[in-house]
Amino acid sequence: MSVLVKICGINSPDAADAALSAGADFCGLNFHPASPRKVSHDQAAALAARMRGRTRIVALLADASDEEIAGAMRAAQADMLQLHGQESPERVASLRTRFRVDVIKALAVAEAGDLAAVAAYEQVADMLLFDAKAPANANRQGGHGAAFDWQILLSRNFTRPWLLAGGLHAENVARAIRTSRAPGVDVSSGVESAPGVKAPEKIRAFVTAARAAQYEAETS
Repeated sequence: MSVLVKICGINSPDAADAALSAGADFCGLNFHPASPRKVSHDQAAALAARMRGRTRIVALLADASDEEIAGAMRAAQADMLQLHGQESPERVASLRTRFRVDVIKALAVAEAGDLAAVAAYEQVADMLLFDAKAPANANRQGGHGAAFDWQILLSRNFTRPWLLAGGLHAENVARAIRTSRAPGVDVSSGVESAPGVKAPEKIRAFVTAARAAQYEAETS
């Protein structure tokens, strides 16, 4: 099976078109107010309409209220909801039931002990995303371009599909996949020319490198 690729923080038609032409499996729309990739509801609606039916559209929020999530989901008519904050397993289960949509739960990782929380989230989320822990003074959980030790995930058996995130770009994604045996990868800042400015050529290079790494793993 080909590695899954998610391009997050889509905020322009050029970025959307590049992700679609490269064959990204998921495209994320970021609604976090502190993110340089934040989209308005009007932007999200237009971008989602451009992408619908050609990829899975993901609405990303963090520690948001039900009303904020409802507004984002209405605007994007998203296929999936990504929770990228400190949401508890109970909160994840509640939102999954309320919005009747598949949920990706992001978990911050710095060391092996951080995976202790996985079991509880496997019961309530449809997919997991392992991202590097944010710096202590950060105003958001992800999108900082930082990586963690990918070997932490090697030989782990999770009951849900999962994505590797944090500090990935076209030059290191193959090594990340080989090191962690990740079935999927997620990138945002690693395909940008400046914070919040997606570079179509970097998007295409990232997807190509991720697909090639999976092919190498299967044939080696």
